Amino acid sequence: MGRGVGGSSGGGGGGGGGGGGDKCLRSLGGRSILARVIERAAPQVGALVLNVNGDPARFASFGLPTVADPLPGHAGPLAGVLAGMRWTGEHRPDVRWIATVPTDTPFLPLDLVARLQEARARLGAPLACAASGGRTHPVVGLWDTKLADTLERAMRLEEMRKIDRWTARFEVAVVDFEAEPVDPFFNTNRPEDLAEAERLSSEAG
Repeated sequence: MGRGVGGSSGGGGGGGGGGGGDKCLRSLGGRSILARVIERAAPQVGALVLNVNGDPARFASFGLPTVADPLPGHAGPLAGVLAGMRWTGEHRPDVRWIATVPTDTPFLPLDLVARLQEARARLGAPLACAASGGRTHPVVGLWDTKLADTLERAMRLEEMRKIDRWTARFEVAVVDFEAEPVDPFFNTNRPEDLAEAERLSSEAG
């Protein structure tokens, strides 16, 4: 599944991990949150890369390639999407589509990429994103790497920073995922979220 799809996961230092340090390296049930994300995301894609700003050595133990934002400053999640597109174009030119996920979502669906790809193909859209509990999750998406130049121009010339503002220019397939008993896109952005994730993880066994 997903052999024609690359994967990019936003790491620490402003690359999609929520800021304020590497929250994805915090422990959840004896393992880092990032390890849990990788475990669920890696089997769904042909290759997985971490979008990391700052010293990438702190993620060396995960054995994955890393790529920094291609734009200076804190350009937000869109810069991480562009980083994934550019890395894929250079290292995996055979791959057209990339999936992106945050590194603080330890309960990602195991069929995420397959469902995004199916919905995108059915609609003939260049993009897809996930939704749950009545909310869309723009950073959890599927992206056509052929849009890399278009995205970079928007970011450099228009200072485009919000994902949903940019994706509004295209047709987007939205895939709704069941939010019960656990929202698969629950993120551990705050200390109280981590405590809740511990409880949910314990209940799930």
